[in-house]
Amino acid sequence: MQTVLLFPGQGSQAIGMGKEIVENFPCAKDIFDRVDEALEEKLSTLIWDGDINELTLTKNVQPALMATSMAVFQVIMSEGYGMSSTKYMAGHSLGEYSALCAAGSVSLEDTTKLLRLRGEAMQQAVNIGEGKMAAILGLDIAEVREISERASKDGVCDIANDNDPKQVVVSGQKEAVSMAMELATDKGARRVVELTVSAPFHCRLMQPAAEKMANALTRTKIEDPKIPVISNVTAGPVSNSEEIRQNLVKQVTSTVRWRESMQFLAAKPISTAFELGSGNVLTGLLRRIDRNIKCYPVGNTSQVKAALEKMESDYEN
Repeated sequence: MQTVLLFPGQGSQAIGMGKEIVENFPCAKDIFDRVDEALEEKLSTLIWDGDINELTLTKNVQPALMATSMAVFQVIMSEGYGMSSTKYMAGHSLGEYSALCAAGSVSLEDTTKLLRLRGEAMQQAVNIGEGKMAAILGLDIAEVREISERASKDGVCDIANDNDPKQVVVSGQKEAVSMAMELATDKGARRVVELTVSAPFHCRLMQPAAEKMANALTRTKIEDPKIPVISNVTAGPVSNSEEIRQNLVKQVTSTVRWRESMQFLAAKPISTAFELGSGNVLTGLLRRIDRNIKCYPVGNTSQVKAALEKMESDYEN
């Protein structure tokens, strides 16, 4: 059996995520304690017992989702997950940092600090109320690209996420994205949804954030990953530390090429994926991209046990 580990991005957060697994596995608590120490604050208290609006602030949610994913990763490792079967790792947007941490490329402490900075920098890049993001459902990437180009006459409107064959997210200046929403509706989109976000991520407006990340990443120790990580920028595997550094800078302003990333994996002899962390967003996306890879969300104790049983069963067969 060949497997891949997936790590979710923003939008998968929930108050209480990771709490149940911490109560059952001491090694999971160690991850949250180390993240708290790196930030010099009790982010874990906010994650488990705080307000969802405060948790969803970009500067909080990015390290919070990573902490939850890494806690689950630590648990499956301690319970005997066979890394020899894992051929690739991949993460959606901030989840790419989780994947790199799990692959031994960046330390947990450095990953925590980078994501706090990334969240703050992305929030500060555009004044509140000037940007907007919208999900377009029912049109493919080529159709949305044409729409975004037309809408760009009214300002910046870029493709932020190519999530699955019929789900594409656009991002940019408010007026241009509003125009894209109208054009998509006229073109027959099944649904057009304005996203509740604090800034227009993964578009050209994020260039100031990319520059701050470039400075921080220059000072960060990055190792070659033990397992190749699929880059959001290239939709292909990366195993060189310097290329990782460059891609993480580009990622701030570039499209998250998730559909192509999963299609790359689908072309490999990979049968199983595990989504580590909060929620099951990536499980749903993969199901719509290619059903040949069976994806299992792993975010609580029962799901950990089910995942380990799945692996054992596959090995026996």
